[in-house]
Amino acid sequence: MRLADDRSNVGTALNEPITISRSFHGSPLPAGCRFPVLLTFADQWCSYRNPLARGPPPKMSQQPVQTVSRKLILLIKAGYWLALLIIAAMVIASFILLQQTMATQQHNHTLLDIVSTQKTLSQRIVFLASATGAGSRDKQPALVSALKQATAEFETNYNLLLEQTGADPQSPAKLDPKSIESVLFAKPFHLDYFSVGLIANGDRLISAYESQFTGNGGYKGDDERVNLDASVANATLSGYAALGQRIGANADGRSEKLLALHRTLFYATLGVIILVALFIFRPMSNAILRKTHELIDARNSMAFIAVHDGLTGLHNRTFLTDHFDTLIKGTHRRRERLAVVQLDLDRFKQINDTLGHAAGDYVLVVTAQRMRDSCRASDLCVRLGGDEFVMILGGAGGTEDINMLARRILAHINEPIVFQGTTILPGASAGIAVYPIDADNAQDLLVHADLALYSAKKLGGGNFSFFSEELRRELDYRKQLEHDIKVAIAERAFQVYFQPQVSLSNGTISGIEALVRWNHAERGMIPPGEFIPVAEKCGFMPEIGRIVITKAINEAAEWNRAGIAFGRLAVNVSGTELREHDFDAFLFETLERAGLPAQKLSLEIVESVILDDEKTGIAAKLRQIRAAGVHLELDDFGTGYASLSHVNPNEIDRLKIDRRFVQNIHENGDNSKIVRAITELARGLGISIVAEGAETEAELDSLMAIGCDQVQGYSIAFPMPHDKALEWLTARMPKKAKLTVLQGSLA
Repeated sequence: MRLADDRSNVGTALNEPITISRSFHGSPLPAGCRFPVLLTFADQWCSYRNPLARGPPPKMSQQPVQTVSRKLILLIKAGYWLALLIIAAMVIASFILLQQTMATQQHNHTLLDIVSTQKTLSQRIVFLASATGAGSRDKQPALVSALKQATAEFETNYNLLLEQTGADPQSPAKLDPKSIESVLFAKPFHLDYFSVGLIANGDRLISAYESQFTGNGGYKGDDERVNLDASVANATLSGYAALGQRIGANADGRSEKLLALHRTLFYATLGVIILVALFIFRPMSNAILRKTHELIDARNSMAFIAVHDGLTGLHNRTFLTDHFDTLIKGTHRRRERLAVVQLDLDRFKQINDTLGHAAGDYVLVVTAQRMRDSCRASDLCVRLGGDEFVMILGGAGGTEDINMLARRILAHINEPIVFQGTTILPGASAGIAVYPIDADNAQDLLVHADLALYSAKKLGGGNFSFFSEELRRELDYRKQLEHDIKVAIAERAFQVYFQPQVSLSNGTISGIEALVRWNHAERGMIPPGEFIPVAEKCGFMPEIGRIVITKAINEAAEWNRAGIAFGRLAVNVSGTELREHDFDAFLFETLERAGLPAQKLSLEIVESVILDDEKTGIAAKLRQIRAAGVHLELDDFGTGYASLSHVNPNEIDRLKIDRRFVQNIHENGDNSKIVRAITELARGLGISIVAEGAETEAELDSLMAIGCDQVQGYSIAFPMPHDKALEWLTARMPKKAKLTVLQGSLA
């Protein structure tokens, strides 16, 4: 099974956002592009490696973001509750002060009402006393009753007044001329003395009149002493008038103090609100505004990253998928042509392998910049992935216009690129499909441009090709072939052919290689070079590989149980298969189920597989497989770019010289020197070697003379199905000696 190595740099673009700081060759990057391309590639580029070099991008930790968010939320909550508590305290204080003011005012109104009532009652008592003395005898009882009621009410109100004011005759406050006590108990008013005297004289007068009415004892004083003194009444009236003024003055003073306190509290509340706004809500609002701007920037960055390539700043496949149909509709309305130019760098893998991935990234970025410089602002430049690009050119004009434009674009892209003193020739090729001539939808246009690109590459690269009817027929054939491959995978219709490897010195079988073959039910035998590239492009190779590995191991296990010598079974595996996470488990399970020892199996890998970065996990997986006893062979040695450090007897068991060095080796002195050097290198390292593609006796003689003992090729045997391979192996098994029993006299 010959599995072509998959391309290493067809992964997705780098995901990390990069900040643009400088453009290349003086050409500015497009507006809105936030992905720079490094300050100086000589000293900083190594930190940004392409997908082949670094594998999947590291995941950014969410812990710092969550911590900042929690702190911000805690700050907002704390500020909110602190401000709420301060404002609530100020409001409660204002409410209490207002309640106190209202209660004081009500108390003062009550006192003033009592004072006013007392003034009226004092005049009423004096009036009733005078009226009783001057009245007729029949009217005196009624007047005495009214006098008695007025006196009792006056006494009650006076007691209430003393209680409400809390006046104490022993209090030193009576010395204060502004106090209520001074009116009640001190000069010049002595209101308490005159009020008590008025009440006492009233009671005596009432008692005297009642004695006269009943003729019973009672008051015995003379009439003049019983009569109320007008001076007492006047003194009482003036005292209550002064008391009312004093109560009013005190009430006004307290009201002024309360109002002043209320104003102070009001201004303090305003000040607190202003301070809260300045020192709590303002920082909070600024923080919220800042975080909002950060979120908006992050959203915009995410939106930009979602539709742009992280390395080159071009639009990505997602953007093309979302907007291609819109471009086609606009072109249809304007009755114009739209050209789809798909580009690919011919030697990008070679640049990566020889100069490193930093050089590969640099070439990609410069290529993207040159694409921008070569087209109009209305045209669309897209990086599909790896070294594949697409340009969508609106209003493309006629075929000749597109032809001239494509030549100009390729000429600009193919200009030499200088990286750290090394001149790089990228060598881009292009395929062109035109709307509406070649297709009327986005998907078909891209497929047709890809086919045209493949056709241009077959012409030698550095050129471009238009989609044609011939390519359309190839596309139809390819689509049918894809369908047939799916059916063949489902039916496990792929067959395994075997080609032996022998020793030239003694003719023993050193190994046998398993090769995939497909005998189509209608088309017959389809060459591997025809269906394997299609299977690789469609991602079918891991499934085909497992089918072939399973069948080959099962067949080899039967030979091993039958005692048939076949050396080791060699099976080709690609990087795509090795990247499958369960490949090693599948391999060991298949060996165990078939009963084939691991030492009887070897895996053939190409040089690009061991060049793959450690982060893919392939290197570790190969070490694990080899530690289990499976041998590893480096296939097509000399055609790739493997470092001699990879030709290590601790990692590789056998080198396989590519057929290009073996064919006509007897006539080509350079190939003979190369094979001799490889042979001596392997012999010095203790690694076995096999040459493939030996087809003539002359080639076998040359290999034997060089010292390459093990060979594989048509001169030894053609690839054979399992039954023919079994016959071939059986025929070359060493003959066992037969024991002949002699009879009679011969014994």
